Amino acid sequence: MAKIQLIRSATLKVNYAGTTFLLDPMLGDKGSFESYGNVAKNPILNLPCTLNEVLEGVDILMITHLHKDHFDDKAKAIIDKNMKVFCQPGNEKSISESGFRHVESINEKEVIDGILIRRTGGRHGRGEIEKHMGKVSGFVLSHPDEPTVYIIGDSIFNDDVKQAIDMYQPDYIITNSGGAFIPGFEGDLILMNEDETLDVARYASKATILPVHMEALDHCVVNRASLQRAILSSDVETDRFQILLDGESIELN
Repeated sequence: MAKIQLIRSATLKVNYAGTTFLLDPMLGDKGSFESYGNVAKNPILNLPCTLNEVLEGVDILMITHLHKDHFDDKAKAIIDKNMKVFCQPGNEKSISESGFRHVESINEKEVIDGILIRRTGGRHGRGEIEKHMGKVSGFVLSHPDEPTVYIIGDSIFNDDVKQAIDMYQPDYIITNSGGAFIPGFEGDLILMNEDETLDVARYASKATILPVHMEALDHCVVNRASLQRAILSSDVETDRFQILLDGESIELN
């Protein structure tokens, strides 16, 4: 049975159809890189488990984009350089320069161990801030014996997300729901907030939503409690959300 473990922020360990993926590894200690919100150095809390536990059994590394909170210096230093890495087009050179020997970009789709991986688009903000944030991607995992999982990545709710939902009809959707901002652009979200997470749930009316990317970085203003309050006061069924704690796992039906 497929299983997803939230490690911290957007770092996920996904056991799917017999293959274990590590997604967007931010593995450094508390305060190991710069502040994003002029509040504290990031990440603002330590990992909930040991590095050995995070890396145990991992077969494939998947990276949605190269911001430090998705691929930090600690991950570059300690992950086995012979591990297969999937990324978005344009990121191969940078990852290879970190010593990884088997880096492959996914333009549209890739099949490995019977798992179909499709890359999806996204927008890391609206308006002027998007120009500064760069290109981002998401991934959809599908297999005849498993539920379809859509990992949106660092994107606001937009037409790219709607298109992916329409095309792939995912059973589970992972949203990066931290409501992050960049100082100087406080009115412009670069991640979904509570309202946009609910918009995803309304648009994908049959999917289970797994919100992540909360409570680990100093520029994320959404936390689990604020999201839970928004869900409870909305018109969306509460049982369609699974808000995991750091280190917690969920088996996919």
